[in-house]
Amino acid sequence: MYKQRIELEEGDYYLNEQGYKVFTEKYHLKRGHCCKSGCRHCPYGYDKKTDSFK
Repeated sequence: MYKQRIELEEGDYYLNEQGYKVFTEKYHLKRGHCCKSGCRHCPYGYDKKTDSFK
């Protein structure tokens, strides 16, 4: 089974100073689940340091 690919749209990410893609809250909500990677704009409240949700 493969995960369905989510097409990127304007506003789903931006490039940071180092040139990396940073996904926005809009993208995370569209994806529909938390990946537990400690994303900067995680709308699910995941804390990577404690491995728990706020």
